[in-house]
Amino acid sequence: MKTVFIDVDSQLDFVYPAGALYVPGAERIVPAISALNRFAAARGITVISTADAHAENDSEFANWPPHCVVGTWGQRKPEATLLDRRVVIPNREGPIDVAPQIVLEKQTVDAFHVPKLSRVIEALAPDAFVVYGVVTEVCVLHAVRGLLKLGRPVTIVTDAIKELSEAGARDALGEVSASGAKLITSGALLSSPEEAH
Repeated sequence: MKTVFIDVDSQLDFVYPAGALYVPGAERIVPAISALNRFAAARGITVISTADAHAENDSEFANWPPHCVVGTWGQRKPEATLLDRRVVIPNREGPIDVAPQIVLEKQTVDAFHVPKLSRVIEALAPDAFVVYGVVTEVCVLHAVRGLLKLGRPVTIVTDAIKELSEAGARDALGEVSASGAKLITSGALLSSPEEAH
Protein backbone atom coordinates (compact mmCIF):
# COMPACT_ATOMS: atom_id res chain seq x y z
CA MET A 1 0.00 0.00 0.00
CA LYS A 2 1.38 3.41 -0.99
CA THR A 3 1.05 6.12 1.66
CA VAL A 4 1.55 9.88 1.44
CA PHE A 5 2.26 12.02 4.51
CA ILE A 6 0.54 15.44 4.71
CA ASP A 7 2.39 18.03 6.84
CA VAL A 8 -0.15 20.85 7.25
CA ASP A 9 1.13 24.43 7.60
CA SER A 10 4.05 23.81 9.99
CA GLN A 11 5.39 27.33 9.45
CA LEU A 12 7.26 29.70 11.73
CA ASP A 13 4.36 32.16 12.07
CA PHE A 14 2.24 29.35 13.54
CA VAL A 15 4.63 27.17 15.52
CA TYR A 16 6.89 29.59 17.43
CA PRO A 17 6.01 32.28 19.99
CA ALA A 18 7.53 35.03 17.84
CA GLY A 19 5.17 34.10 14.99
CA ALA A 20 2.44 36.42 13.78
CA LEU A 21 -0.32 33.85 14.37
CA TYR A 22 1.28 31.66 17.03
CA VAL A 23 -0.62 28.54 18.10
CA PRO A 24 0.21 28.24 21.83
CA GLY A 25 2.33 25.17 22.48
CA ALA A 26 2.84 24.35 18.80
CA GLU A 27 6.62 24.51 19.15
CA ARG A 28 6.34 21.26 21.13
CA ILE A 29 5.10 19.34 18.08
CA VAL A 30 7.99 20.41 15.80
CA PRO A 31 10.21 17.46 16.87
CA ALA A 32 7.40 15.01 16.07
CA ILE A 33 6.81 16.63 12.67
CA SER A 34 10.53 16.47 11.95
CA ALA A 35 10.66 12.79 12.96
CA LEU A 36 7.64 11.96 10.80
CA ASN A 37 9.07 13.75 7.76
CA ARG A 38 12.43 11.98 8.15
CA PHE A 39 10.73 8.64 8.75
CA ALA A 40 8.85 9.17 5.49
CA ALA A 41 11.98 10.15 3.56
CA ALA A 42 13.86 7.08 4.82
CA ARG A 43 11.09 4.84 3.51
CA GLY A 44 10.44 6.51 0.17
CA ILE A 45 7.13 8.01 1.36
CA THR A 46 6.39 11.40 -0.21
CA VAL A 47 5.63 14.29 2.15
CA ILE A 48 3.23 16.98 0.93
CA SER A 49 3.80 20.07 3.08
CA THR A 50 1.07 22.66 2.68
CA ALA A 51 2.23 26.22 3.30
CA ASP A 52 0.39 29.52 3.51
CA ALA A 53 1.88 32.02 1.05
CA HIS A 54 0.02 35.31 1.39
CA ALA A 55 0.37 38.69 -0.29
CA GLU A 56 0.66 41.69 2.03
CA ASN A 57 -2.97 42.67 1.35
CA ASP A 58 -4.38 39.13 1.17
CA SER A 59 -8.18 38.93 1.50
CA GLU A 60 -7.77 36.24 4.18
CA PHE A 61 -6.53 38.98 6.51
CA ALA A 62 -10.13 40.16 6.86
CA ASN A 63 -10.65 37.03 8.99
CA TRP A 64 -7.19 36.41 10.45
CA PRO A 65 -4.31 38.68 11.47
CA PRO A 66 -1.62 39.04 8.76
CA HIS A 67 0.62 35.96 8.66
CA CYS A 68 2.87 33.92 6.37
CA VAL A 69 3.45 36.80 3.95
CA VAL A 70 5.65 35.62 1.09
CA GLY A 71 9.31 36.41 1.68
CA THR A 72 8.99 36.96 5.44
CA TRP A 73 10.64 34.95 8.22
CA GLY A 74 7.26 33.68 9.39
CA GLN A 75 6.31 32.17 6.05
CA ARG A 76 9.22 29.72 6.19
CA LYS A 77 9.08 26.22 7.63
CA PRO A 78 11.34 25.24 10.54
CA GLU A 79 14.60 23.82 9.19
CA ALA A 80 13.99 20.61 11.15
CA THR A 81 10.87 19.90 9.08
CA LEU A 82 12.56 20.35 5.70
CA LEU A 83 13.95 17.48 3.67
CA ASP A 84 17.08 17.91 1.57
CA ARG A 85 15.26 17.02 -1.63
CA ARG A 86 12.18 19.19 -2.00
CA VAL A 87 10.28 21.27 -4.50
CA VAL A 88 8.03 24.30 -3.95
CA ILE A 89 4.85 24.42 -6.01
CA PRO A 90 3.28 27.91 -6.15
CA ASN A 91 -0.49 28.29 -6.37
CA ARG A 92 -0.61 29.45 -9.98
CA GLU A 93 -0.80 27.96 -13.44
CA GLY A 94 2.09 25.75 -14.41
CA PRO A 95 3.49 22.25 -14.19
CA ILE A 96 3.81 20.20 -11.03
CA ASP A 97 7.04 18.59 -9.93
CA VAL A 98 7.47 15.61 -7.63
CA ALA A 99 10.19 15.23 -4.99
CA PRO A 100 10.48 13.52 -1.58
CA GLN A 101 8.98 16.70 -0.08
CA ILE A 102 6.48 18.80 -2.02
CA VAL A 103 5.84 22.23 -0.47
CA LEU A 104 2.45 23.25 -1.85
CA GLU A 105 1.65 26.94 -1.42
CA LYS A 106 -1.90 28.07 -0.66
CA GLN A 107 -3.85 31.21 0.25
CA THR A 108 -6.90 29.71 2.01
CA VAL A 109 -7.55 27.51 5.04
CA ASP A 110 -8.66 24.67 2.76
CA ALA A 111 -5.74 23.21 0.80
CA PHE A 112 -8.22 21.56 -1.56
CA HIS A 113 -9.05 25.03 -2.93
CA VAL A 114 -5.63 24.79 -4.59
CA PRO A 115 -6.21 22.79 -7.80
CA LYS A 116 -2.62 21.58 -7.81
CA LEU A 117 -3.19 19.54 -4.63
CA SER A 118 -5.56 17.22 -6.46
CA ARG A 119 -3.09 17.04 -9.37
CA VAL A 120 -0.24 16.12 -7.03
CA ILE A 121 -2.33 13.46 -5.30
CA GLU A 122 -3.38 12.07 -8.68
CA ALA A 123 0.27 11.94 -9.82
CA LEU A 124 1.37 10.16 -6.64
CA ALA A 125 -1.64 7.77 -6.65
CA PRO A 126 -1.51 6.95 -2.93
CA ASP A 127 -3.66 4.34 -1.22
CA ALA A 128 -3.64 6.07 2.19
CA PHE A 129 -2.72 9.32 3.97
CA VAL A 130 -1.09 10.25 7.29
CA VAL A 131 -1.86 13.83 8.44
CA TYR A 132 -0.29 16.16 11.02
CA GLY A 133 0.43 19.88 11.57
CA VAL A 134 -1.58 22.98 12.54
CA VAL A 135 -4.24 24.11 13.27
CA THR A 136 -6.26 21.02 14.28
CA GLU A 137 -9.72 22.57 14.00
CA VAL A 138 -8.94 24.74 10.96
CA CYS A 139 -6.46 23.74 8.24
CA VAL A 140 -5.89 20.18 9.49
CA LEU A 141 -9.66 19.63 9.64
CA HIS A 142 -10.15 20.95 6.08
CA ALA A 143 -7.33 18.75 4.77
CA VAL A 144 -8.70 15.63 6.46
CA ARG A 145 -12.24 16.33 5.21
CA GLY A 146 -10.92 16.64 1.66
CA LEU A 147 -8.81 13.49 1.93
CA LEU A 148 -11.70 11.45 3.35
CA LYS A 149 -13.77 12.40 0.29
CA LEU A 150 -11.20 10.54 -1.83
CA GLY A 151 -12.32 7.31 -0.17
CA ARG A 152 -8.89 6.23 1.08
CA PRO A 153 -7.76 5.59 4.67
CA VAL A 154 -6.70 8.71 6.59
CA THR A 155 -4.68 8.59 9.81
CA ILE A 156 -4.13 11.63 12.07
CA VAL A 157 -1.03 11.74 14.28
CA THR A 158 -2.47 13.09 17.53
CA ASP A 159 0.77 14.27 19.16
CA ALA A 160 1.88 16.05 15.98
CA ILE A 161 -1.14 18.37 15.73
CA LYS A 162 -1.98 21.48 17.77
CA GLU A 163 -5.17 23.42 18.25
CA LEU A 164 -6.24 26.93 19.15
CA SER A 165 -9.21 25.64 21.16
CA GLU A 166 -9.45 22.32 23.01
CA ALA A 167 -13.20 22.20 22.43
CA GLY A 168 -12.70 22.96 18.73
CA ALA A 169 -10.11 20.20 18.44
CA ARG A 170 -12.38 17.72 20.22
CA ASP A 171 -15.21 18.53 17.83
CA ALA A 172 -12.93 18.34 14.78
CA LEU A 173 -11.39 15.00 15.74
CA GLY A 174 -14.81 13.66 16.70
CA GLU A 175 -16.20 14.63 13.30
CA VAL A 176 -13.42 13.08 11.23
CA SER A 177 -13.21 9.96 13.43
CA ALA A 178 -16.94 9.43 12.87
CA SER A 179 -16.24 9.75 9.13
CA GLY A 180 -13.57 7.03 9.27
CA ALA A 181 -10.28 8.75 10.12
CA LYS A 182 -7.98 6.80 12.43
CA LEU A 183 -6.06 8.41 15.31
CA ILE A 184 -2.53 7.31 16.24
CA THR A 185 0.47 8.67 18.14
CA SER A 186 3.80 9.32 16.43
CA GLY A 187 5.44 6.78 18.75
CA ALA A 188 3.05 4.05 17.65
CA LEU A 189 3.49 4.92 13.99
CA LEU A 190 7.29 5.24 14.11
CA SER A 191 7.72 1.99 16.05
CA SER A 192 5.38 0.06 13.72
CA PRO A 193 6.33 0.94 10.13
CA GLU A 194 3.44 -1.18 8.84
CA GLU A 195 1.12 1.48 10.31
CA ALA A 196 2.38 3.86 7.61
CA HIS A 197 1.73 1.47 4.74
